Amino acid sequence: MVSARVASSAAAPHLLLMLAPSDFSPSLGQAVRDAARQAGAIALPFYRSGTKTAARLWYKEHSSPVTEADIAVDTFLKNHLAGLLPEAAWLSEETADNPTRLDKRLVWIVDPIDGTRAFSTGHPDWSVSIALVEDGRPVLGVIYAPIHDHLYEARIGSGAWRNGERLQLSGAVPKDPRVAGPKPLVDRFARHIGPIQHLPKVPSLALRLARVAEGSIDVGLVSSNAHDWDIAAADLILHEAGALLTDFAGTAPAYNKPQPRHGEMVAVASRLHPRAIGAMRT
Repeated sequence: MVSARVASSAAAPHLLLMLAPSDFSPSLGQAVRDAARQAGAIALPFYRSGTKTAARLWYKEHSSPVTEADIAVDTFLKNHLAGLLPEAAWLSEETADNPTRLDKRLVWIVDPIDGTRAFSTGHPDWSVSIALVEDGRPVLGVIYAPIHDHLYEARIGSGAWRNGERLQLSGAVPKDPRVAGPKPLVDRFARHIGPIQHLPKVPSLALRLARVAEGSIDVGLVSSNAHDWDIAAADLILHEAGALLTDFAGTAPAYNKPQPRHGEMVAVASRLHPRAIGAMRT
């Protein structure tokens, strides 16, 4: 096993780590946590609660909004995370895809602002999502929601946390599960499960899934066309909290594939998973 080696601040501006597979120092988690908070601080001056963002806004394909805040955060994280782990490739919503990532065992998968439409209209539920993926599965994940000051994180085998408090879903089965997601999927779930509490859809998908991990949502439903950057960090946080993110056949997503897009999915505590995917398959 190769231990993490921390370079002195005089030698390099960033933390440098030389890693064997899955040998990730807690120092890397701390550095990514700090980076997520810094990213949030970059975005916040552009945010206007309840009204239109101060940032310049334009639209990509399929009328997907992007702002100058997205680009500023993306640029910061790309440079900063490359300094932490130079051998890792990069995949982000706001960076042109480089297929050389497919040859790398390690890749940073980032959504600089997950929920840009919410951010741009003054809704509080947007987040910064950062995952480190090794051989197709996340090994480190951080999601930071600046308006709520909620920072969710997980390192493989080390549990899931929110602001330093351990997230661990209980074994209790809710009578009327709290469900959040696109209305057609929620209605489909309710038809086969029975009474539910239909919660408002959380516009940041990463944050919606993180709230399943913390237990404030029992079932998080995901429409088709989610991308790696929307779900990779949340996937690990869910897993370490005792939940699963799968498609309706029960298969967990694989990451850093040529096409980083996924079909319909469900996030739910392990105890409810068989019942949830059974409902969505019928």
